[in-house]
Amino acid sequence: MRVTLDYDKTGMEVEIPDENIVGVLKLDSPEPLSDPASKLREKFASPSGCESLSQLAQGKSSACIVICDLTRPVPNQLILEEMLPILEEAGIPRSELTILIATGLHRPNLGDEIVELVGEKIAREYRIENHHGKVPDEHEYLGESPRGVPIWIDKRYSAADLKITVGLIEPHLMAGYSGGRKLICPGIAALETVKVWHGPKFLEHPHATYGILKGNPVHEESTQIALKAGCNFIVNVTLDENREMTGIFAGEMQQAFLEGVSFLEGYVKAELSEPCDIIITSSAGYPLDTTFYQSIKGLVSILPIVKQGGTVILAAGLTEGIGSSEFQQLFRENESIDRFMHNILHEDYFVLDQWQLEEMAKVSKKTNIVFVSQGLDSCVLESLYVESSASVEAAIEDALKKYGPKATIAVVPKGPYVLPTLVDV
Repeated sequence: MRVTLDYDKTGMEVEIPDENIVGVLKLDSPEPLSDPASKLREKFASPSGCESLSQLAQGKSSACIVICDLTRPVPNQLILEEMLPILEEAGIPRSELTILIATGLHRPNLGDEIVELVGEKIAREYRIENHHGKVPDEHEYLGESPRGVPIWIDKRYSAADLKITVGLIEPHLMAGYSGGRKLICPGIAALETVKVWHGPKFLEHPHATYGILKGNPVHEESTQIALKAGCNFIVNVTLDENREMTGIFAGEMQQAFLEGVSFLEGYVKAELSEPCDIIITSSAGYPLDTTFYQSIKGLVSILPIVKQGGTVILAAGLTEGIGSSEFQQLFRENESIDRFMHNILHEDYFVLDQWQLEEMAKVSKKTNIVFVSQGLDSCVLESLYVESSASVEAAIEDALKKYGPKATIAVVPKGPYVLPTLVDV
């Protein structure tokens, strides 16, 4: 069987032995919206749980619109083209409109990347700025969350009269689902906030994983931090496998987000009757697979469907390399992933971006990890606590030698966009 995995901007076609495949797990998406611009106008006029966007903007002298960075394929241009005129017609001058890129602790988006995010006209005519999570002076302290997380939020957001966030709802490896409250924490939160909220106290909780909100401390604390920071209006979308909009959810932060999650849950879950020896997956292609750091999201999602001691083969572009300098530091300082876990659990040890390696450790406890990538040499990949292979086919051949000719294989072409689950038959 030939299957196309999401890989970089092009995809990767792979050949998988028919006799071993037990499932190709895909999204069961509804039809894309035929007129998303019209649907946006409808949602802005009649949102969930609050007044219309126009009414909310009346009497406001400034607005901050928070958008995702390039790691989320949000259709910002279309959303902003419908939103910005409403705010200006309500009396907010263009000079007092700030579009703030929620980088969290990622690198800033610059130059042509801004155009990619919002389109050439908006990039030229509006003030668009990056959040800088590692610059303390750009944040305001708002107290502590219920679980003791210090709340530091970007001053440009906290100072705005009207606070709006624009995001994407998709499965998330720690918070259950992205979108909603996550545009604020971690999107525009300072390092002092994120390093506690993303610490082992939260991430080692069994509910801090894909597809779970109830009892998930990462989700619950992010929500409390976002409520403390304030949010007048959100616009969240869901996308199909071609990244066309299937749903738009707008209004009060919690209500609109939960409506979107409820809608998404109906088609992102894919079922298997038993775990497999070998899982072939991706990191959902560009922009999610540009770095090794980001690609880890594609590993965590398959945990429910792989056997203990099995193998996951992940294809990722990795065109921008490993990740931040701090993330790379983790591999230099820890001779093994077990030593890393010991350090973060038992020592006074903290390095920026450690939370992603902590997530990978959950996978390596259960499975062998094999990367296939044209972006990093095999010797580099093998210094990152994983194995590497020249191709998916070669990795399958090696795995079949290990598990035998009757080993079972499942394929998840879109990686973390799908929530694999086990069901009794």
